[in-house]
Amino acid sequence: MLVSSSPGVFESATPMMRQYLEKKAQVPDAVLFFRLGDFYEMFYEDAIAASEVLGIALTSRSKAGEERVPMCGFPHHAARGYVAKMIAQGHKVAICDQVEVQGSGSKAMFTREITRVVTPGMVLDDEILEARADHFLAAVVPHASGFGLALLDASTGEFRAAQVSDRRILVEELGRAGPREVILPAKSGLLDAVRASCPSALAQELEDPTVFDPRRAEEGLRRQLGTAALEGFGLGGLPGATQAAGAALAYLSQTQRASSASHIDRIQVYYPEGHLVLDEATRSNLELTRTIQGGRTKGSLLGLLDRTATAMGGRTLARWIGYPLLDLREIGRRHDSVEELSTRGVLRGELSGTLREVGDLERLLGRLSLGAGTARDCRLMGSSLSRLPALRKLLADCRSELLADLGPALEGLDDLAADLDRALEEDLPATTREGGMFRKGWDAELDELLDLSASGKEFLARLEAREREQTGIGSLKVRYNRVFGYFLEITKANLHLVPAHYARKQTTVNSERFTTEELQGYEEKVLTAEERRIERESKLFEELRGRILERAAAIKAAAGAIAVGDALLSLARVAAELGYVRPEVDEGDVLEIVEGRHPVVERALSGGEAFVPNDVLLDRSRNQVVVITGPNMAGKSTVLRQTALIALLAQAGSFVPASRARVGLVDRIFCRVGASDDLARGQSTFMVEMVETAAILHGATARSLVVLDEIGRGTSTFDGLSIAWAVAEHLHDRVGARTLFATHYHELVELARERERVQNATIAVTEQEGRVIFLRKLVAGGASRSYGIEVARLAGIPSEVLARAREILQNLEKNELDPEGRAVFAGKGRGRKNPPANQLGLFEPPPRPQIPAEVAGILEKLRSLDPDGITPRDALAILAELKARAG
Repeated sequence: MLVSSSPGVFESATPMMRQYLEKKAQVPDAVLFFRLGDFYEMFYEDAIAASEVLGIALTSRSKAGEERVPMCGFPHHAARGYVAKMIAQGHKVAICDQVEVQGSGSKAMFTREITRVVTPGMVLDDEILEARADHFLAAVVPHASGFGLALLDASTGEFRAAQVSDRRILVEELGRAGPREVILPAKSGLLDAVRASCPSALAQELEDPTVFDPRRAEEGLRRQLGTAALEGFGLGGLPGATQAAGAALAYLSQTQRASSASHIDRIQVYYPEGHLVLDEATRSNLELTRTIQGGRTKGSLLGLLDRTATAMGGRTLARWIGYPLLDLREIGRRHDSVEELSTRGVLRGELSGTLREVGDLERLLGRLSLGAGTARDCRLMGSSLSRLPALRKLLADCRSELLADLGPALEGLDDLAADLDRALEEDLPATTREGGMFRKGWDAELDELLDLSASGKEFLARLEAREREQTGIGSLKVRYNRVFGYFLEITKANLHLVPAHYARKQTTVNSERFTTEELQGYEEKVLTAEERRIERESKLFEELRGRILERAAAIKAAAGAIAVGDALLSLARVAAELGYVRPEVDEGDVLEIVEGRHPVVERALSGGEAFVPNDVLLDRSRNQVVVITGPNMAGKSTVLRQTALIALLAQAGSFVPASRARVGLVDRIFCRVGASDDLARGQSTFMVEMVETAAILHGATARSLVVLDEIGRGTSTFDGLSIAWAVAEHLHDRVGARTLFATHYHELVELARERERVQNATIAVTEQEGRVIFLRKLVAGGASRSYGIEVARLAGIPSEVLARAREILQNLEKNELDPEGRAVFAGKGRGRKNPPANQLGLFEPPPRPQIPAEVAGILEKLRSLDPDGITPRDALAILAELKARAG
């Protein structure tokens, strides 16, 4: 029987296994790492799961007549890496450690306690954490007023809460925050939607009703935040947000069992609509933080912009990209700072050099607060805080408001930095139980114990040498363990040489252990000097940790200031090095970009190829919808994406890749560029396209920026054209959003004739010696050809296939029909024409096409035109258009 909870297993188990089963019952949904001496062991179903994930051997243990128990294990010092592997595969891990010894002699047994539970959303270890990304646990709760949402990063203390009115906003915000774990109350009805919006997160409904209990939530928040009323934190009148925030704290308390989480001393109430909103499709299509192919940071917008020197700055910059601003004053403050830093190269260099010596104060504080920190963390904390005076001095010389405001947050921690440097050794152990953490002179009692321990080792060495000489036993050893203290160990082969005054202390398989009056006297005097030293160091470490946590608020403030300064510095470096300009952001409706460039594509060009910049003008008077036609691969999608990215960068506080830019404030960006099947949700390419388009039509406002590419291409030509036309009309007539609408349906250029705020643009091409050259330049007007065959040539389609395609295209363009009204596909010298479709039994021949009413209307308009005002080129274009519309 593999199941550890099977009847009779507990009664027949050894004391140690009963202890294991008791602890396992406390965490049935986690893999239990059970400390046994120098190893962590797993048993039963946990052993099977762990052996598969960790790639370690599965064995078994049993005594005579007992059932065999699957087991596996690894050395305790390798735990960090193995925890990381389990978490990466979506498992929870409960750490059960030895805390003290009960009993003595052969009956001695460790007391063990679960010290913490590691889940995907409750990670503190740097080996698991992504340094430059938030690591959120999300708590979601349905409420009468909508939905409560809380985001908690236990590693940094970042704590946010929101209350949203409908499910769409909730799902969008979860997708934008990217939590690693989501908890919900049982029977929430939200689990599928959450898993769809956060596919890489562990999403689970908790059966424990106390986690989401509203009364407990308020009590827990007041206790954690040290306040009698939550109104001061903005939670008044937000019961859903309060309940979700309390649930996040309750889950933290359950998993991090021996900690106070004092670094979580504030909560920020925020409103998702208070920032520029970016839905899942837009974030993905614009590749803001991850590339579509491979999911890598390199090649994304963040990968280009992140020149930060600290992990804190990297996380802040990623947050700015995900949450662009709507506050014009705050946007201007960021722009002022970027402008100053971009023009002061020496200051940038000095700030970067100093910031590189600063560790991740937020996560150092988080580990220390949650009881997972070490002396090395304290040492790095001290050395990082020692750099604050230099940073203050550099910032004091800054003129921009935001940079100048950072200085005061870096004050008041110089004494703590000095104490940490004075207290701790340079070379520190990995754990607090090894000792050797404190410098001599820090604590008088510890100094005495260190001297006693040093002199004791010398005494034991002399004693061992003397006893070997007097007894003639060359293998005699003086040894020690925590259960039996000091003893003389003699192999059984030498027992005949043992003197009479040796007193037997213990028998083992290969040796006997003895003591003497002299050794007992020494033991009474200095036996526990080493243990007392370690205990004293542990106490001193806790005192030092307490001193750090007393200043947690000041450390968090300093960390926040450093992060903001580092993010601004990163944006300034990019602006200075890549020639970005300060955009003008205002309340108007004009989006004007002169010589705009795609930030990532520009940097990816190789072989000396120059990026071709383009101008874009959108407003709500004459240029609300711009229909862009032109060949595939000519650069339509690049123009669309760069326009959206420039608007986003401007409102995030960055300079932009253009020679000039004016951005009328945008409330939402919708980007639908390209599509693919979503097999996980059972949706075809066309269904994905329509779902995303529906979200745009429902969510866009007159303040929004919409960029759409190839709407309707996933279905038949006439269906696709109809949908594309209707979508463009709706955006123009009903929504009023500034829109770039790229399409391969050339018929859409007619919208400019029918709608006053629609303009046409195309990507210019030229033909030389029969070859098409894409100029990548956006110009006014509409395209008359798609150049699909030329694109096929560039893609490597065989020449004979291309030649045949041109032949067929010519027949289609000439409207060569057979007697049944069908296009002729037979080429010159290729034999007879294809038989009519009805002879093949495929379908009934369609009736000859009639001129549609809209074409008849165009013809009527043409009759009223002055023939002298129509150029030959116009005439050809009109004829081609009429042919296309007629069938």
